[in-house]
Amino acid sequence: MNIATRGSNDAFDRLFLIACAFLVIGGIVMLASASMPISMKHFGSPYGYVNKQLFSIGLGFAGGLFILVIPTQFWEKLGIFLPLLSLILLASVFIPGMGLTVNGSTRWLAIPGLPNIQVIDPARLLLMMYMAGYCYRQQENVKDNFMSFVKPMIFIIPACLLLLLQPDFGSTVIILSVTAGLFFLAGFKMRFFILLVMLLASLFAVLIYIAPYRMARLTYFLEPWNDPLGAGYQLTNSLIAIGSGGLFGLGLGESLQKLFYLPEAHTDFIFAIIAEELGLLGTIILLLLYSLLIYRIFAIGFMALNAKRVFQSYLCMAIGLWLAMQVIINLGVNMGMLPTKGLTLPLISYGSSSISMTLVTLAIVLKIGYENPRKKKNLRTNG
Repeated sequence: MNIATRGSNDAFDRLFLIACAFLVIGGIVMLASASMPISMKHFGSPYGYVNKQLFSIGLGFAGGLFILVIPTQFWEKLGIFLPLLSLILLASVFIPGMGLTVNGSTRWLAIPGLPNIQVIDPARLLLMMYMAGYCYRQQENVKDNFMSFVKPMIFIIPACLLLLLQPDFGSTVIILSVTAGLFFLAGFKMRFFILLVMLLASLFAVLIYIAPYRMARLTYFLEPWNDPLGAGYQLTNSLIAIGSGGLFGLGLGESLQKLFYLPEAHTDFIFAIIAEELGLLGTIILLLLYSLLIYRIFAIGFMALNAKRVFQSYLCMAIGLWLAMQVIINLGVNMGMLPTKGLTLPLISYGSSSISMTLVTLAIVLKIGYENPRKKKNLRTNG
């Protein structure tokens, strides 16, 4: 007899899962190495940060399993509640007793019994869901009506203003860039898109100019060796770490820069430690894994588009744009190609809410791929 099977019930995207698994496992190994000195200082144990990261990964997996049982179309139906919840999260850090300030930035919620939550992590996902849903509902208008761009700015602009108050310029850049990229992929007219890019570029330039610390970052990014013990200290030590690795690296656990020379070696600048310990070869493998992961995200998105699952397609594309941008910015900062932004390396850097929400976000992509219909196969069985 003939048995028709739905491809979406066969399996999850294997290449996607392989890339995720290698990045998470590799991230744990490199975090164990990069965080050992500072972990001894803060916890009296070499694996204090690793243990906290493992707990956060567990939370991320639990959240991901929950996501996998929810049909993805459910998120589109939430509509306006998504950006409203995002704004509440971003504003909550300014409530006395709730916000936590670290290194001059108020970006975290301190909840007793739980790891600190960096509010941009869940807020970003909610905004991406909203924008994907908006482009889906307005897919005809968005192509030739400039006002279709203006409407979602009612939520995007307040979100960016709240981010700038924290301050979190890097996340502001990513939110606005992903929004622009999603409009472009949704068919926004090229003349409108060029105007949008020019407006964003002008806005970023003004934001840099009016903030002295951002101007200082730009200055030492251009000439870090002019002040290697002052403003350029972090970048010069990052470059020393990367240059010391050579082709094959100094060996796992053998980094010198992590011995309190390079600040944030276990968070924003963990890529420099990877380059120092594993060399050019290790960084190439890392880039290949990220490339595979991002490729599969867009592939799943285009499969959804071919199946007329427009919301799911736009959501995948938004997630792919965010992940690609964050990886590129983090690597650019570590290599002195971009000013310091304070963004983690996804799935690798230490960050409780960062890795938890990244895993939840990737679970949504996995669910979309699982739901995508595939070609039916005719299987002949006897009897």
